[in-house]
Amino acid sequence: MADDLSTAALFNFTSHIALITGGSSGLGEMAAQALVQNGARVIIASRKESELRRTSDRLNALGPGTCEYVVADLKDKAGCQALCAAVATRTDRLTVLLNNAGATWGADYAAFPESGWDKLMALNVKSVFYVTVGLEPLLREGTSARMPSRVINVASMAGIQTVDVTTGESGGLAQPGTGTFSYGPSKAACIHLTKMQASKLAPKNIMVNVICPGVFPSRMTAFGLAKFRSTLEAGQPTGRIGQPSDFGGLVLFLSSLASAHMTGNVLEVDGGQNLTGWRGMAKSESKI
Repeated sequence: MADDLSTAALFNFTSHIALITGGSSGLGEMAAQALVQNGARVIIASRKESELRRTSDRLNALGPGTCEYVVADLKDKAGCQALCAAVATRTDRLTVLLNNAGATWGADYAAFPESGWDKLMALNVKSVFYVTVGLEPLLREGTSARMPSRVINVASMAGIQTVDVTTGESGGLAQPGTGTFSYGPSKAACIHLTKMQASKLAPKNIMVNVICPGVFPSRMTAFGLAKFRSTLEAGQPTGRIGQPSDFGGLVLFLSSLASAHMTGNVLEVDGGQNLTGWRGMAKSESKI
């Protein structure tokens, strides 16, 4: 066997060019840092230029890769197409597209507004579709079956779990008494869309996988972590929430030669919180 299976060969990111939507903070920033610190060229996109500039400056100081940014609002098809056009002026190829931009919405069940559905379906689902379609020419450039390009979508464990989101088990995404009723369905749609994309794009040497994070520090979970961090940690078999290495490391793997034969996979990163065995054990132990 003549293949080089060293970590230097399997996890070499120096030729990577990645676009990360929602890349100025939270999970997107974690992924951007992981790629930049391993030599990749990274383009981050979000709505607020001040945050993009701050993150880019911080990551460029870390190196050895580079970080640049594009201001973009992916609320509709036009915004997605504008981002794709802007990226095409910066590079003629992409090796990684991380569709991470997303939003949540909490409100009373009986009075949940229609805008709370429209905004989340647009950003959490439609933008994943339109950005991937628009950047397909760049993702196809220079690929091969041995080293395909990658699309990594970011969904959520909320797209898999079916708990009552008003019980406090939704990761701190909403204030007590309200629920994120459109968030989970939008993330479930993202998971299904990923599998459709994977089937369509694999023959074009584009692998598509989806990450479903549990509780990680981010703008979305800030309220819950500030108010109920100890409770959230107690609900974890590991005794902790996710940290940057958990997410950044997985993004590196899904971008690497080591995962070149993987597509259509749903990767849960929640520390085992969703395991029924753990939940049953935790409940029985609480009665002892």
